Amino acid sequence: MIEQAVRSALAGVPIGLQLGATGTGGAILGVPLMVYIAGIPVQQAAAMSLMIVTASALLGAWEYGRQGLVKIKAAAAFSWTGMIGSWSGASGHRLFREEVLLVLFGLLLLLARTLIMRQRKLLTETEREESCATRFPRTCWLKVGGMGVVVGAMNGLFGVGGGFMVVPALILILGFPTRTAIGTSLSIIALISIGGIVGHLQFGRVNWSLMAFVLLGSVAGMLLGVRMGAWLPPTAMSRISASITITVAVSLIVVNLAKLLGLQG
Repeated sequence: MIEQAVRSALAGVPIGLQLGATGTGGAILGVPLMVYIAGIPVQQAAAMSLMIVTASALLGAWEYGRQGLVKIKAAAAFSWTGMIGSWSGASGHRLFREEVLLVLFGLLLLLARTLIMRQRKLLTETEREESCATRFPRTCWLKVGGMGVVVGAMNGLFGVGGGFMVVPALILILGFPTRTAIGTSLSIIALISIGGIVGHLQFGRVNWSLMAFVLLGSVAGMLLGVRMGAWLPPTAMSRISASITITVAVSLIVVNLAKLLGLQG
């Protein structure tokens, strides 16, 4: 138990490290790190990852909300369908083999990396105000509700926040200014993740002592990541983050495909 507790804390360090250094992407690595370093089952790892996501997103949403950068109507429209999708994804988690989930998770990591790169380009574009960012008519509710189901299902099934999808959607489809999209996205992620947590707790369980050690490691990693972010230029941190994510993604796909095909015991 002591050994697994130490490994759980070590699994949390890279989560906080990436989040503290880059501001994004820490939770994306949470599930594979907890599975392979700490030996935590995939279902528990997904539930624990969602708890870390929720805590981080709530803190960020509160900060953005104080600046008036959270659109309540958009968050509500996205979240009610997202919570249903997240609960459904968490509930359906047990229907898949762990190897299948981890292969799909590897593919999701590659998608996330692509969208994060696209998101950085969006941050440099001219911001604009359109109807969904101001008046939010009925057509906006319909657009956002459909997106919420998709993001929520991935949130519950894989234990990821989904900000890499929500932010580009708010900017590209709804015309949100960048900082408003980020603040609103954090609120959406926090609410959607609650649905996933409920689903996982309803159909599975969580080792709370290991959860505490993962959080401890994550906090330590975040403190270190903040310092690293000050020492290293953003482009260097971005390359390091991309390299780690792609390496983990390819490893997950190769190793678990080999298991599924009977090439590895």
